[in-house]
Amino acid sequence: MGKKARVIAFYLPQYHPIAENDKWWGKGFTEWTNVGKAKPLFRGHYQPRVPADLGYYDLRVPEVRQSQADMAREYGVEGFCYWHYWFGNGKRLIERPFNEVVSSGEPNFPFCLAWANETWKGFDHGLNNRNILIEQLYPGLEDYKAHFYELLSSFKDERYIKVNDKLLFMIYKPLASKEISVFMEVWKELAIENNLPGFFFVGHHNDLRNSLKQIEDTGVDAVNTTRLNNYIINYRSFSEKAVSRIKKFIWGTASAYAIPYKIMSKYFIVPEEDKKEHIFPSIIPGWDHTPRSGKEGLVMTGSTPEWFESHVKEAVNIIQNKKADNKIIFIKSWNEWAEGNYMEPDLKWGKKYLEALKRQIFE
Repeated sequence: MGKKARVIAFYLPQYHPIAENDKWWGKGFTEWTNVGKAKPLFRGHYQPRVPADLGYYDLRVPEVRQSQADMAREYGVEGFCYWHYWFGNGKRLIERPFNEVVSSGEPNFPFCLAWANETWKGFDHGLNNRNILIEQLYPGLEDYKAHFYELLSSFKDERYIKVNDKLLFMIYKPLASKEISVFMEVWKELAIENNLPGFFFVGHHNDLRNSLKQIEDTGVDAVNTTRLNNYIINYRSFSEKAVSRIKKFIWGTASAYAIPYKIMSKYFIVPEEDKKEHIFPSIIPGWDHTPRSGKEGLVMTGSTPEWFESHVKEAVNIIQNKKADNKIIFIKSWNEWAEGNYMEPDLKWGKKYLEALKRQIFE
């Protein structure tokens, strides 16, 4: 049974306690803390989300990581793209699950990395302020080299995902600094020095106020389009925008902003862009940021396996004329439970989203 696409799922490792999270949010904090405290904010708001088959897992447990990989493989996912946190000056966070995957050799399931090069601020991550928790820095050549050697064992691992025989490495914010281009050049040189096949850099594109060309001009090999906000930025009616502004004026916040999935998902794929060889689209099962942000945030309402399957079908059809190696679709995400975008089974839908994916991926 062949596959129509190479499906790679973003993977969040924040399901184990670390000292920094204990300090910021309280002892024992993990992503489940936000998931568990979520409440419905309006009629029909699907909260809280409760995991089914895998439960409230701890990613320090090898059996959990194995079960995730087995499930992903069964339903057509080629591998996980682990979010990777390197803040500069040797500072790395939430690295334990990935490090143990590399060091143990288990699970035997493909992987790659996405560098989440973003400053962490309180509100974005669940606090009631916008204070900087930890700043993303670009200290220069020695730090870029240290970053490379920190990950060298993973780059040499036979499980590491390749595109056109090169190591897939995603950069979340390719426009964050002019140093990103320097960083990529340094890594290209280090790859040669360490007998690696080279890097296939992918720039993540989720801020639609920036153009694809801006990202392409950084020197990346490809762009991953994640058009979660395409409808809001480019297609909302004047009246919808006016209501949002009024809410913000009255309450000082836009509050929970609910838009049907069946409307937003129509704008996740842009055929004239996503059919290009070097553009890798994303599929999105849902979105709800309120478990992290409280009463403020975007909620996509009415997401169902049927609507998701229509979205997947469109994405798969768009890439069919590409070369085999470039038929890549990213899933946002495998397990972002506190943002309402996950493929893992919950009590409401079970494995129906996974089954929808499988029907469209396998020939």
